[in-house]
Amino acid sequence: MSSPTDPDNGLPVRMPRPRRPGRHRKPEPVVAPENAPALVLAVPGTPSGTVRSIAEEILSIARSELPGMDARIGYVEGDGEEYPTLGGVLAQTAADQQAAEERAAELAAVEAAAAAEEGGDRGDAENGAATAAHRAPKTGAEERLVALVIPLLAGPDAAGMRQIRQAVLSSGTGAELTDVLGPHPLLAEGVHVKLSEAGLARADRARLFTVATAADGIILASVGGEEAVQAAGITGMLLAARLAVPVLAAGLDEEGAVARVAEQLREAGSQQLAVAPCLIGPEVPAGLLDAAAAEAGCAVAEPLGAYPAVGKLVASTYAAKLGIPHQQSPQGLAAR
Repeated sequence: MSSPTDPDNGLPVRMPRPRRPGRHRKPEPVVAPENAPALVLAVPGTPSGTVRSIAEEILSIARSELPGMDARIGYVEGDGEEYPTLGGVLAQTAADQQAAEERAAELAAVEAAAAAEEGGDRGDAENGAATAAHRAPKTGAEERLVALVIPLLAGPDAAGMRQIRQAVLSSGTGAELTDVLGPHPLLAEGVHVKLSEAGLARADRARLFTVATAADGIILASVGGEEAVQAAGITGMLLAARLAVPVLAAGLDEEGAVARVAEQLREAGSQQLAVAPCLIGPEVPAGLLDAAAAEAGCAVAEPLGAYPAVGKLVASTYAAKLGIPHQQSPQGLAAR
């Protein structure tokens, strides 16, 4: 859009394009507010290089969803050196925030003194003093939330949550603990993708893409007892709708449960079975998944790992808890 020709040179002048109103307007990017609590990802299980890579990639995805947040990793069973413990990370977070507030207070005091000396104006001095008081470290009831701890768990796990809760309380930082990430439709999408990557499911029903080794019955594996199995059953219903095959949940931590569910599916007519973990990975003891699949005579897909949906759920959990508007990416995308 241009204005009439300029009277000085006769050339058209380009004017700023007005912002498009209404629902087609591109939303403003959302960033974490200044001084928001840190996000601390509580990683269960035995730490390892693989576990650390998964946790770091999930946090990277979460940061891309909500830029500007202070995001850290604490290991529930960490050693304090290579794998920092959850309690140690929370204590360090609190110390870092205290130091930042003290530096801000010192800077405000210097600015106030400079303003008073330069202008000699009592009002400037009072304003500067008020700013310094506002930036001073908060104590007692005014102390702000240090961190929001998000468990890296796809579903309920009483024992795992007990460990995480104890570490949070023992840190003495007043950090707040959220619930686990699932059940959620994005987890069903992730399990579907992992099955398709293993050649055990069609990647996209709409394209009628067939896989010769596609499973006609799915055992959705969980860890965490009966509550975890029930939650996995909710995800299983969503997965069954995506795949149009029967899906039943079973607990990996219950001896023989996967084999019993496999037999139940075979009696119902399924012939090619697959175990699909509704798990992120770090919470699964080494070898347990493969052993259960072998006992049941089933193929097996990989856990969710650092599938992008997990990072999105971490970011949306953080944003929802703090009341931050968060534009989550579209759900239900076809597997790649």
